[in-house]
Amino acid sequence: METERATPSPTRRRLLQGAALATVSSPLLSGTRAAARPRAAADYPPVEWQPANTSNYSRSDRPRTYPLDHVVVHVTQETYADTLSIFRDPGRQVSAHYVVRSADGHVAQCVLESDIAWHAGNWDYNTRSIGIEHEGWVDRSEYFTDALYEQSARLTAAICARYGIPRDRAHIIGHHEVPGSDHTDPGPLWDWVRYIRLVNFA
Repeated sequence: METERATPSPTRRRLLQGAALATVSSPLLSGTRAAARPRAAADYPPVEWQPANTSNYSRSDRPRTYPLDHVVVHVTQETYADTLSIFRDPGRQVSAHYVVRSADGHVAQCVLESDIAWHAGNWDYNTRSIGIEHEGWVDRSEYFTDALYEQSARLTAAICARYGIPRDRAHIIGHHEVPGSDHTDPGPLWDWVRYIRLVNFA
């Protein structure tokens, strides 16, 4: 395994919006960039494999290299298709493990769970978490459909079962709850009570 290194990179949301970043926190996306390797089977069989560019995440061997103890919930501030396109762009330096489509709850996997997606804006949380993006905007509740909640909750429940992550709000958190985050997603319209209930009944 290559030695991990710090690489200054912009925050996830500003990259998703395509804007330049004036100041950058160096631990944001530190680590070794992923080396090219053959396509592996998706970790969650119902998903579609839509790999992020290897320049946008760090190859690892989790949970052997880092424990997995959180799921981080994001909202894309972009369409589903545009989010996948951004993750494929080698210059964007951003990714998440999964993206959930609003209309039907369809799930794409972009980074293997064993690898470190660059999604949380905090290197420690990147190493310890699975990032799930949800198509939509924080101020548009119509994107938070029944299908999106239900399919995302099934995915989160499977992740929690696989790694022994408690299915509670201390371990399933919003991006805005990551220490040092300047993000607001998933925002005040995200129904946490409903979501955690669905995760626990999945």
